[in-house]
Amino acid sequence: MYLCHVTQLPDDGARGFDTGGAGQATIFLLRRGDQVRAWVDSCPHHGTPLPWRRDAYLDASGQHVVCAAHGALFDPLTGVCTLGPCLGDSLTPVALRIDDDGGLHLAAGEDDQLIKKKIQETP
Repeated sequence: MYLCHVTQLPDDGARGFDTGGAGQATIFLLRRGDQVRAWVDSCPHHGTPLPWRRDAYLDASGQHVVCAAHGALFDPLTGVCTLGPCLGDSLTPVALRIDDDGGLHLAAGEDDQLIKKKIQETP
């Protein structure tokens, strides 16, 4: 599944994607320079969506992914919680494929059913 071109992600920013037509983001992509990560949009603490508004995945400093429900902070490249009630837990990664032209796609096998399962497995 095609998501977007890498240039459509803000550098040092994030953007959510509704991969299954649920009406809200189920995953988000995060870009740091030439590095891109994809995560399930679900906090490992309670399974709630992370942003307080559309695409608001980062804290005010832009340095950490933040859970709007309880303020947990996550390292943007490793997904590990560095502060908050889920300290040491991690965001759930989603495999990406980047084509030669910079297009970002869900990797083979990362379909909406698998993403839903990953969300349900979050405590």
